[in-house]
Amino acid sequence: MSEPWSPVSWQKKPAKQQVVYPDCEVLERVLGELTRLPPLVTSWEVETLKGQLAEAARGRRFLLQGGDCSETFDDCRPDPIAAKLKILLKMSFVLVYGCEKQVIRVGRFAGQYAKPRSAETETRDGVTLPSYRGNCINRPGFTEADRTPDPQLLLRGYERSCLTLNFIRGLVDGGFADLHHPEQWDLDFVNHASHPDEYRRVIESIGNSVRFMETMAGRPLDELTRVEFFTSHEGLHLDYEQAQTRRVPRRTGWYNLNAHLPWIGDRTRAIDGAHVEYFRGIANPIGCKVGPSMTPEELVELVEVLNPANQPGRLTLIHRFGVDQIEQHLPPLIEAVRRAGKVVLWCCDPMHGNTVTTASGIKTRSFDDILGELNRAFDVHHHVGSILGGVHFELTGENVTECTGGARGLTEEDLELAYKSDVDPRLNYEQALETALLVARRMSRARKSPLPPGEG
Repeated sequence: MSEPWSPVSWQKKPAKQQVVYPDCEVLERVLGELTRLPPLVTSWEVETLKGQLAEAARGRRFLLQGGDCSETFDDCRPDPIAAKLKILLKMSFVLVYGCEKQVIRVGRFAGQYAKPRSAETETRDGVTLPSYRGNCINRPGFTEADRTPDPQLLLRGYERSCLTLNFIRGLVDGGFADLHHPEQWDLDFVNHASHPDEYRRVIESIGNSVRFMETMAGRPLDELTRVEFFTSHEGLHLDYEQAQTRRVPRRTGWYNLNAHLPWIGDRTRAIDGAHVEYFRGIANPIGCKVGPSMTPEELVELVEVLNPANQPGRLTLIHRFGVDQIEQHLPPLIEAVRRAGKVVLWCCDPMHGNTVTTASGIKTRSFDDILGELNRAFDVHHHVGSILGGVHFELTGENVTECTGGARGLTEEDLELAYKSDVDPRLNYEQALETALLVARRMSRARKSPLPPGEG
């Protein structure tokens, strides 16, 4: 792509998954207001994350990316936000214990209000309306008023993102992740998890390690009272992303200051499309979902376009194939990127390739399939001599019943007990912790001895 880039150059490219608003004047007014509002994140936070992701690509750190499939305005409340933060903390500390690396915590929050859809419309009882695309675009209720895109919702999405991020920063700065009291992180779910004793050993070990370090140092270690969190979301709604794309003092280039790590979805990664055009020009570290339809040749071209300087930490490839397809599709992609001499961070998303619909029409995912894809991802990267440097989950800190299986053995009949998602099914807190334990065991074994194929 030799054409000059600007924050609006994407508008000349074909754009998928974009919204048609009935009143363009209202949309322009809202976008103008968004451009004048303060940024949600800062460029130095963005650059800090980029440096950490570069270390993860070299195997020195590990990326944990997780959160809601699609945030809702109603969940912008203290309890759901704190619960999500807690489960990400728990998972990250389990991973630190298992892999003996610093973990980069990136939440799918403070901006995950738009979702791609496989169909433009939805039909119920003979009535056809636009599909629900997330709270910042339209509403989940099945009426014409609900499903008509409303530009004012973009402002509400920005405001809810700001409130969420402000609360998270307040919790973190206030010692929410204080390692001196790991026993306080515990929730009731540990009694139902499939490996409760292992989880308790992890917590006890962290507490002992903190006390040992402070004894050696002869003083309290204040830095152990807080951790870093970064934000991410799919950069789907390009008008919204453009509105917060800015130059900043004393830095070159343009930054998307809606999030630290925006990513491109598998549906919108066309080389000649608007999303790739927009993402190639921003200075943020970026992600790109990679699915079964991606060929090695296409991936190398895409990597070249999105990271022409081959900058470490710039590009994270998030592969999502499904348990039955990962062993076929992932190895040639890894080999192609390696032959091209490209530096990327490989991250496994075991959620999106394993989505199914029950006979009663409920979207779900099998926990066994999710763990199966994770295990096979580790096997593939091990066999080809690559580094699996991160995992990407849709999860919640609440006791939902959206994915079958796990410690409680949820069945399809159980899904209706507490199915809260308006879009995709998420891991509940028990299932999320179990995935962290699996990843920690795999990485611990890999440190101690070569891992035989298929062992998990």
